[in-house]
Amino acid sequence: MCGASGSVRGTDVASGTVSPSGPVSDPGMSAPTTTPAARPTSGILLALGGGVVLSMNDLAIKALAETGYALHQVILIRALIGMALVLLVMAFSPGGFRQLKTRRRGAHLLRVSIVMCSNLTYFVGLSLMPLADAVATAFVAPLIVTTMSAVFLHEKVGPRRWAAVAVGMAGVIVMTRPGAGVIQPAAILVLISAFCYASSHMLTRHMRETESAATLSFYVQVGFLIVSGGMGLWFGDGHLAQAPGSTWEFLFRPWVMPPVGDWWAFLATGLAVGLGGLMMSQAYRTTEAALVAPFEYIGMPMAIFWGVLVFGTWPDATAWAGIALICGAGLYTLWRETVRRKVQDVAAPSGDL
Repeated sequence: MCGASGSVRGTDVASGTVSPSGPVSDPGMSAPTTTPAARPTSGILLALGGGVVLSMNDLAIKALAETGYALHQVILIRALIGMALVLLVMAFSPGGFRQLKTRRRGAHLLRVSIVMCSNLTYFVGLSLMPLADAVATAFVAPLIVTTMSAVFLHEKVGPRRWAAVAVGMAGVIVMTRPGAGVIQPAAILVLISAFCYASSHMLTRHMRETESAATLSFYVQVGFLIVSGGMGLWFGDGHLAQAPGSTWEFLFRPWVMPPVGDWWAFLATGLAVGLGGLMMSQAYRTTEAALVAPFEYIGMPMAIFWGVLVFGTWPDATAWAGIALICGAGLYTLWRETVRRKVQDVAAPSGDL
């Protein structure tokens, strides 16, 4: 979400911490030995780690927006860093650069387009809203993922997990405070981003049997480079610049040469997306989407933390109530999944399951 946060905040980029050992389109490479539900703990840990890392991307993007840079310039520099990380991961992974081979060009094109839409709408919204408000609004994405996984992927979601999702949604509602004017054009952009983010993860699940996490990340980075580079050539001179405070100001600003003191933010967003994106991709490839999704809520307390530390925006009692509901729902889901797995382990040998 990052946006959703991890949501929607520019995921789908490679990381050097997880080896993309899953199947790729090269028929000579081995198929996965782990089913999506076989090792839920690893998927949960990847989602948690990815959410924490991607929260740093939100922080860096917000800082760059307030400094005066153009969104397409930020995305281009971030994509260059992300691409370097993707290629590094591929170079040291079992499949190597053979993972770039694919027979699913159309699916990649659709997925890249959706991810691009998710990124642009989220970051424009983020530039106009407080960090915590934007992240909280974007956290409708994991709930959309859970719903889509049950409806389109036919993954089993029990009533207790649905209840946990409902509690998480209640926390999101508390955080968004619709009665306080949060529902505004910026918030609508973030909600559009959340829907796109959830759709991209459904495509990730659909493509997991033939594409590795690094492959998925590589083609997203190619899309970022092409689109942001094209935007820079088209209106990077500022001839489409919008008035300060307008909805699309962040997108249409002119390019500027960043001083050395600002490079930390560019580097942070590139590394955060590179690391967090692959972790999220791998989590959704190897674990049920309905189980992974609630753990992206880790981005909410991280947004509060960065808001306090960097922007001086202290949470009030309402914000803390929302955090408690959101985190409690995720922890309950983890506990329920652990209990369910233990029951299966005991019952399966006797033929009960």
